[in-house]
Amino acid sequence: MPQKSSTFSVARFPVTLAVTAAALLLLIPAARSETSPVVWMPPTPKDEARFDIKLGAQVAFTLTASTTLPGAVVHIAPVGGVLPLGATFNSSDGAVARASFRFRPTEAGDVKLRFAAASGSAGAAPSLTYRVHVAAETPQAVRYPVTSALSDAKVARWAVVKRRVVARAQPRASARAVTTLETMTSDDTQNLVLVLDSVQVSNNVTWYRVRLPILPNNSTGYVRAASLGTLYTVHTHLYVDRARLTATLMRDGKPIFKTSVGVGRSYWPTPRGEFYVRSKLTGFGDPTYGPIAFGTSARSAVLTDWPGGGFVGIHGTNEPEILPGRVSHGCVRMQNAAILKLARLMPVGTPLTVL
Repeated sequence: MPQKSSTFSVARFPVTLAVTAAALLLLIPAARSETSPVVWMPPTPKDEARFDIKLGAQVAFTLTASTTLPGAVVHIAPVGGVLPLGATFNSSDGAVARASFRFRPTEAGDVKLRFAAASGSAGAAPSLTYRVHVAAETPQAVRYPVTSALSDAKVARWAVVKRRVVARAQPRASARAVTTLETMTSDDTQNLVLVLDSVQVSNNVTWYRVRLPILPNNSTGYVRAASLGTLYTVHTHLYVDRARLTATLMRDGKPIFKTSVGVGRSYWPTPRGEFYVRSKLTGFGDPTYGPIAFGTSARSAVLTDWPGGGFVGIHGTNEPEILPGRVSHGCVRMQNAAILKLARLMPVGTPLTVL
């Protein structure tokens, strides 16, 4: 018997929002018609069958219809040629016609489907009606805490300390106190911290893990986000290499500045580790520090009795002839022209890595 195939393109069919009772798909043949030689056959779902699926899932079934009239060809199609959005329909005509229907809904609600099987010479079988109930996806409960990294090698975030706050060992108020952060530094500049991670512990409570300007160096702690100001972003990162006596400023991972430097003597070493630039100072009366100095979170482990706690600075010098070398009490020195150029390129909050 000659056969032909056809494919229906998807057209929009409205999804009406309603609540329907769940029912099972009954894969049993419809009763044979007493008056029409065109009949539905297994595995065609029963008329008025209902399908319950979740949004994003797929419903699929096969339709089969046949005729006993010699020479007749049966064709199966959606009534009116209309399919819901997200559905595909393929059919093959013949004395035994077959069709496949697949539907992956794009929105929740109820969809009504109607299919017909007919032959021009043999008449038509009773049309079939199906209903699909599409349940909306239930949002999964958020499992706290949710931790997100805020700083990496290319991009970092910092914030000022809005009010005096205790930094704790864990993101909870009962955790051990690590230190207390003041709103001002020992240089009388606004205190700021490098923000490493965000830890959301409930729907409305967030803690930040921050780098701390304390001994031992490389210490971190957790503070409530509400105690800090707006997060600012920097794309720079300064690397000081104590072996090669160089300082290199990177922006978005690419070098934009490099100079030779002086670092601490062996008995007053520049500390190794991860730090950040806390402040920018100008207007010195003492030319020893050059025209500009940057205060960092790094601290000398041996000069703890120095004013302010022995914080390590990055500054110019009035003795450029001693550079490069191991010449300082722990600070990083560079020529005045270099520190002026660095000051144009490096904002406060920039991470500092001392190798």
